[in-house]
Amino acid sequence: IPLYCRITVNGDDKSFGLKKDINPKFWDVKSGTATGRTKEASAINDLVNRTRTAIDNVYRQLLERENDVSAEKVKNTFLGFDIKCKYLLVAFDEHNKEKKELSDRKVISKSTFDKYRITRDHLAEFLKKKRNLSDIALKGIDYEFIVDFERFLLTDRNCAKNTTAKYMQFFKHIIILALKKEWIYKNPFNNYSITVPKSDRGYLTQSEVETLMQHEFTAKRLERVRDIFVFCCFCGLPYIDVKNLTEEGINRLFDSKLWITGKRGKTDVSYEVPLLEVPRMILEKYRNSRKNNRLLPVINNQNMNKYLKEIGGLCGIKKKLTFHLARHTFATLTLTQGVAIESVSKMLGHTNISTTQIYAQILNEKVSGDMTLFAKKLKGIESKLQGNSPVPENISILGDFSLQKIRNIFSLTDILPESRIVERILKIWRCLSDSEKCTISKTMKIFSWDGLYNCLIDYLLDNHLEKNTDSVFHSEINNVANF
Repeated sequence: IPLYCRITVNGDDKSFGLKKDINPKFWDVKSGTATGRTKEASAINDLVNRTRTAIDNVYRQLLERENDVSAEKVKNTFLGFDIKCKYLLVAFDEHNKEKKELSDRKVISKSTFDKYRITRDHLAEFLKKKRNLSDIALKGIDYEFIVDFERFLLTDRNCAKNTTAKYMQFFKHIIILALKKEWIYKNPFNNYSITVPKSDRGYLTQSEVETLMQHEFTAKRLERVRDIFVFCCFCGLPYIDVKNLTEEGINRLFDSKLWITGKRGKTDVSYEVPLLEVPRMILEKYRNSRKNNRLLPVINNQNMNKYLKEIGGLCGIKKKLTFHLARHTFATLTLTQGVAIESVSKMLGHTNISTTQIYAQILNEKVSGDMTLFAKKLKGIESKLQGNSPVPENISILGDFSLQKIRNIFSLTDILPESRIVERILKIWRCLSDSEKCTISKTMKIFSWDGLYNCLIDYLLDNHLEKNTDSVFHSEINNVANF
């Protein structure tokens, strides 16, 4: 008769055939095993034990991820009926199809869709070159697969660390979707950390921007690219937004002045930037050469960057010029000139000030100027510090250090005397040997700066007047005589 397996969970049972027959005479109902030592009995018992172990594992796995586990669910999972086997590239294609539709409807930017598409292509190339596969089941992706793909991007594809981190983030996005849709139940990214290295975002100084503005180009193509780049240095627009800038984006607002307004092509966040004189002049320059209602003759981004490299060489600017550098420059120069970071963030169309801080480079000149203003506001506050007295301005840093040392030795707390007395104390003290300093500090009772000065003069008279004929000591004695 056929051999069946019965699964019972909470009193509910389901059965399925094991595709094996057995003579009832050789079956022990109590133990659920075949009797005898025949080869057939051993094969049946091996099948029964493997089936029992596998079903027990399925049951435990279901318990880990679900609250309600039934006999039917265990049976279906064991037999493979419940497994939603999804493949990585298939899942990526379905996702990218949705992103493409959103991109076509301008809900997301084309650049965002392109990043997902490129990530998918890199994964396909990795599977073919490194695993000899056309695709892989999502449940087959593990930590080793993730690390190998990262290495592939860094070496075979020669991607920069930041670029690699971005691709890994898009890859992880698909894995998270698979988890949400229950195509997989464990996240292979759990032990993998995506680290985006901090990059030193470049910018141009005001002097370098002026160099660009003043240069005369013989080639009109370079002049046009220079003008558009400078335009963005004074308004912070990224490439896609300046390319799509039309007359509808120039408006008079509450202050009756012209503003550049619109929504970021990348994030759909609104921005408003006052139209300064330099960008206004550039708009006016190209008024008669507008096409498709666009205010500036913006070419494709690849050629823009190609020509900017040429422009940098002609202008003697050693920094790598890219179009996005104009946006960094705008953020940096506005902050340097004292514009509040909240205002800069709003003009850039950022939803978070921390994003603005990534773009902004605070120059040393700005730090110095801010601290100078801060110091002026605090002038005189040092007199409020208890137990200390102000040091005369004409005392050097070395003298100040020596004064503090002397103050500590004698535990002096009174206000410093006039500067000439301070200078004489320092002059005498530096000429004394270490043993003499030790003797004075241990044998003389000194409670004030004036007392210290008198004790030092007495010490000179008693110990150095006869020994030194041409020294600082005689000079100080003469000074005392002139008091």
